[in-house]
Amino acid sequence: MSSLWQATGPTIGFDEAAPRRPDVLVVGAGITGLATAALLARRGATVVVLEAREVGAVATGNTTAKLSLLQGDRLHRILALAAPEAAQAFVDGSLEGQRRLLELLEERGEAAQLLPAVSYASGRAGAESLERELEAARSLGLPVETGGAESLPFPVAGAIRLEQQAQLQPMTVLSVLAQELRERGGRIMRGAVRSVRAARDGVTVVTDAGSWRAGTAVLATGAPVPARATATLLEAHRSYAAAYRVDAPLPRAMALSVDAPSRSLRTAEVDGETLLIAGGVGHSVGRHPDPRRLVAELDGWVQQHWPGAERTHVWSAQDYRTPDRLPWVGARAGSGGRVLLATGFDKWGMTGGVMSALALTGRIAGREPEWARTLRRRGTTPTAVGRLSGAFVATVGADLRGWREALAPAAAPPEGEGRLGRDGVRLVGTSTVDGQTRQVSAFCPHVGALVRWNPQERSWDCSAHGSRFAPDGTRLEGPAACALELRAGAIAGPRRDASAGARPGPRPPQG
Repeated sequence: MSSLWQATGPTIGFDEAAPRRPDVLVVGAGITGLATAALLARRGATVVVLEAREVGAVATGNTTAKLSLLQGDRLHRILALAAPEAAQAFVDGSLEGQRRLLELLEERGEAAQLLPAVSYASGRAGAESLERELEAARSLGLPVETGGAESLPFPVAGAIRLEQQAQLQPMTVLSVLAQELRERGGRIMRGAVRSVRAARDGVTVVTDAGSWRAGTAVLATGAPVPARATATLLEAHRSYAAAYRVDAPLPRAMALSVDAPSRSLRTAEVDGETLLIAGGVGHSVGRHPDPRRLVAELDGWVQQHWPGAERTHVWSAQDYRTPDRLPWVGARAGSGGRVLLATGFDKWGMTGGVMSALALTGRIAGREPEWARTLRRRGTTPTAVGRLSGAFVATVGADLRGWREALAPAAAPPEGEGRLGRDGVRLVGTSTVDGQTRQVSAFCPHVGALVRWNPQERSWDCSAHGSRFAPDGTRLEGPAACALELRAGAIAGPRRDASAGARPGPRPPQG
């Protein structure tokens, strides 16, 4: 499935050649990776970006693309999990990132559409949460105010708003960043990363297209790969969105609900036509029996409020959440500061990605912003540890449920379906897509958890840490460093690592 942004935005190609020993190698060509690369190139560094699929293929090209500091009711929840100074550093960094991106877009003649951001509630509990969010936002210096219900075409129990936020076409943003990077000598190369090894004199990055050397590597791939310890502390969540052609008044703001039903709303201008973008439905990766129901639920809700709406595109994105809901931006353990990473944007990657780019660039240049240092050095509160424990219990429970479902003998399922089963003493996943039945190992190579079929995406999704695989086992995204094992003879032809869309190459060792 292509998102509206990928279907209608600019295509960003790859360069044919690049220096094999740049100052910095950036892995991942989404908002975080390209913003980091462009900022470093501005400082005079030689930078190469490695991307295995296509630019914007994963989270950035599938986001709802709101650049906003009002993020539902997230701030008061962060304050309940993290120290106040860490929350303030997050707001300060987000404001700086938002300002810098808007300035760059304006410089390039691609000014963003500025609109109010509105958080709204459908019931009493949600309205009470809005009151806490209003207080939290003001304590952190954001001019959030009561109001915004009038901008929505349906009744609500309460609303708060923040003026002068922005909605973006994310592929246009990536195009601007790529242009900025290339004009300053940077390059974007296709390549799937196999390993990143740090030493005193730099970093060696091994890809399916050869090896690279650099002073520093930046992992900007959502779930950092390879960074097994980091990934096990993240919660992976998949969200669905759709674009609709409607013949009725549309919201005059970017809106997000804080209670059930979870909904995200914005508009988009495409070829002179204004479309409605609705989202919000989602699930922990690998833990929903049939996400097609969620998309149908979203369609039904849109039809309720905009009768006759015609869906034009549907897509999904994956996001990661840390225990305290603040991003992790820092060094991979044991790398001596040579391997940096950024993750945990909690569905706000457009804002968090540019903030992280500023923090990473400052650290590499030896001028790390004070807010970035505060955010990086924050401790873990007991409440956040409790959340982590709860997430671990949920992961174990999901794996146990998968085992119970996998006891039947393996058999070819109907078109578009997949299921776990026994093939002798082995557990396998069997799927049928486009008339071809394939069998893969039922165990994710990351930590050995069971995968589960996602019929909406036609993928095998890991219930533990969110790795995703194509029907033939090809890695799509997530912390797994290699593919699912494909049963011999199940499919002809070479596979590729699609974590960044690489060309067919040697299969990596099972990790």
